[in-house]
Formats: sequence, structure tokens, C-alpha cells
Amino acid sequence: MKKRTIGRAAAAAAAAAGVFGAGSAALASFAVHGARYSGEETIKNDLQDYPSLREYAPLAGNLQGTARYIVPGADGTPLHVQYYAGPAQSRRFVILVHGYTMNRFSMLKYMPIYMDMGYHCVIYDHRGHGDNDRREVCTFGGREAKDLIKIIEDTYARWGKDIFLGLHGESLGTATLVTALRYKPDIRFAVCDCGFADVINVMKVGMKGMHLPQALVYPASAASRVIYGEGFRNKRPIDSLSENQVPLCFIHGAKDDFIKPSNSERMWRATQGYAELHLFPGAAHARSLFSDPVRYRRVVTDFVRRAQEMAEQKDGK
Repeated sequence: MKKRTIGRAAAAAAAAAGVFGAGSAALASFAVHGARYSGEETIKNDLQDYPSLREYAPLAGNLQGTARYIVPGADGTPLHVQYYAGPAQSRRFVILVHGYTMNRFSMLKYMPIYMDMGYHCVIYDHRGHGDNDRREVCTFGGREAKDLIKIIEDTYARWGKDIFLGLHGESLGTATLVTALRYKPDIRFAVCDCGFADVINVMKVGMKGMHLPQALVYPASAASRVIYGEGFRNKRPIDSLSENQVPLCFIHGAKDDFIKPSNSERMWRATQGYAELHLFPGAAHARSLFSDPVRYRRVVTDFVRRAQEMAEQKDGK
């Protein structure tokens, strides 16, 4: 009888471990393969939220951009890219980096700010997003940062080494560009909207929202590392900032309950070089521009102009 009881207990433990393992794998799959929006859906939503895009002359009737091309990512993964020409004589460029589950068109709303400052705009789809192969997994800034380096290199190759190049990210886009700073890219500024300092704290918020134990993020991270070759625990953009000298402007909605504003606050404090922090009262996740477009434009414009001045001083012009 005793042996039978022990056998049953062992079987129950094995079954529980199997369920736990399967649950961890399911959570990992859910995270790296999250639902993706199509370009058509994104443009439709953007035009509803920002109807002025229809009337903005450089974009009116030209939402598909001036040119469309493919850039190989860090491991050769094809990335869809689009270019939007600004003022003809300008040598200023900005690469706009989109968020998780979104695609390149979600960055259209920021373009008028930059085009009015004389910038040409480049947007692209993260691996596994937009028009790219949807089987590619999201690595929360890991492989994406290396892809961004390739986009930066391609932009210089196409338009010349003498261009003035900056970045603007949203959510995962910010985490990607901040992570990319560890590779010392040749950029002059970066606007960092609602990014995460480390992905684990964001996933814990998600666990809480699903009424699941927050500690499940750790076995899910382990499962992701085994299945997809990338875990979550080392996805810490904040670790790229201790030696950073690129001017950064952190923007965050004060009412963001997905990626808490404390993430931008932490990164702002961790930045070695020049950095600004701007919180937008009442703004939810990735909605700071929507909540106060006049202030948002002023914050970005003033920051970019300061970055231009700092670059001129550094270059001795």
C-alpha cells in the first residue's frame, strides 16, 4: 500500500510538472508571438486618431512613402523599409521605430513634427511584424537592436556619411533603440517614448492583469530560452545607458498602466550623458502625442534643436 501511495504521489508530481512546463511554454509562445496588426488596420486607426494626417501636405496621398525597399537584418532576415522625403535640400534624417504588435505605419503620426523641422523619415517593420515573416519571434529588443544597427548602416549607405541622423522610438521601439546604444551607433539624438527599462517588470504587470502569479514570468523566460533561444530576464535596455553620450529625450504617459512611467524615470536617471524626462498627465500607453499634441510637438522640437546645437559644438562648427 505504501509503495502504491508513493507511486501515485510521484505520478501526480510528474503530471503537475508537465502542466507547469506546458503552461510556461504557452506563456512564452504568447509573449513572442503576440497578435500583430496589419498595415491597413494601422493606417485606418491612425487616420481616425490623427485626421490631420490626411491634410498634411507631405503625406497627403502619399502614405506609402517615396520609396520602399528591403534591408537584411542582423541575421539576414528581410526587413521591410519605407522612406518619406522631406525638404529636398535637407541632410537631416530620422528613423522611427515602432512598438510591439504594431508595424511601421504606426509611426506616421510623428512624421509631421520631423518634416516641419526639415527631416526625411525612414520607417521599417520589426522582425515578425508588419510585412515581415510572422514566424519570426519578438525578442524584446535583443535581435531587434541588432536589426536597427543594420537599418542605421543602410541609411548612411543610401544617403551619405554626411547626414545628420536621429532616432524616435515608441514602446518596444524605444527599448530597441536604447538597447542598440550599447553598440555605439553613429546617431545624434534619440526620442524615447514609453519604453521599458527591463521587460520582466512589464510582464509582471501583464501577469497581474490576467490574474496569474507574477512569478510565472521566470519559468516562462526559461521556456523561451530553451524553445526560441532568447529568454526575458536579460532584456534590460537600461543596462546600455551607463556609458551613453547620445542626447536622449524620455517621454511617458503618466497614466500608462502597461509600461509604467517609472521605466522612463529609471532610464533617465541611469543615462550618463544629456537626457530629458517629460511626463504627460492623463496619457495612457503610447498616447502622449494624442493627449497633448501641442506640448508633444514643442518638447520634441526643442529637444531636437538642442541636440543639433550640441552636435555643432562637438563638430566645431
